[in-house]
Amino acid sequence: MKQDFYIIKDGEIKREENTIYFINQFTKRALPINNINSIYCLGSNSISSGAILYLGKKGVPVHFFDYYGWYKGSFYPRQTLISGSMVVKQAEHYLDSSKRLYLAKKIVEGAIKNTLRNISYYRRGHPSLRENQDRIKANLDDLKYTESVPQIMQVEGQVKKTYYRALDEIFPEEYQIIRRTRRPPGNKTNTLISFGNSLLYTTCLCEIYHTQLNPSISFLHEPGYRRFSLSLDVSEVFKPIIVDRIITKLINKGMLNDSCFVGSIGNMMLSDKGKRLFLREYDYRLGQTIKHRGLGKKVSYKRLIRLELYKLGKHCLGDKKYEPLVMWW
Repeated sequence: MKQDFYIIKDGEIKREENTIYFINQFTKRALPINNINSIYCLGSNSISSGAILYLGKKGVPVHFFDYYGWYKGSFYPRQTLISGSMVVKQAEHYLDSSKRLYLAKKIVEGAIKNTLRNISYYRRGHPSLRENQDRIKANLDDLKYTESVPQIMQVEGQVKKTYYRALDEIFPEEYQIIRRTRRPPGNKTNTLISFGNSLLYTTCLCEIYHTQLNPSISFLHEPGYRRFSLSLDVSEVFKPIIVDRIITKLINKGMLNDSCFVGSIGNMMLSDKGKRLFLREYDYRLGQTIKHRGLGKKVSYKRLIRLELYKLGKHCLGDKKYEPLVMWW
């Protein structure tokens, strides 16, 4: 099974004959390109045109992050699974307001229900989370009566505020979110959320590459220039399942310390040590398996993302109504 490859150190990616190397002043390492699903450049990295051409031939995306761990862009190889009918149908579901509204509601419904599953899980040791849980359930009811995408986004925003308040009840004071801040993240947990969400966005983008869906046509988030907005849509369903569970594990099991972060309150980012720790847990989470109810066999969390995209594609083609993945385990 192909794996993601993470580069944290500064250096250059070059091609020599039919081998891709990562090179800096300390090392020259050959990358096992036939076993790589995608490459994540989390340091100050340059890449030669020869390497780009070879990676494109092999169908390996390369994702670039800045010094702060923010996603900056991707080299996205030429798509091989091209379907004109899929693009037309996908665009139709964006342009038709009723069709778009259905998908936008379903995506947020999945995100909210997975959020509730997390709270139910954490409530075992924190009965006080009941109030937060009830408030989010009320928001889920409100979702039924929304009549536009902005109204749906407003409900989603209310849910996230309540959800973060619930997490603060189970986190030690040092790791409380207080309020969501992004550019730059204001404290330790905001830093973890931003880094995890960036990783999940790129994972969703890689999975879209292996389907006939167009990554720039979305339903909840507005399509725009220079972003693959369908990745933003799909990642909403999986943030509670993947990113939030990783963060909660890291914090509540005491796996983090001050050396995992650099900067000060109000302007913070993960250190190399913090990135390595998060990436290790992220890779582990993506590789975990559960028995799929419909398929009757074990599938990885990463595979669940691909299956979710297949469901969206079938919906656009009129084969089967889309219902979002909701954790049953």
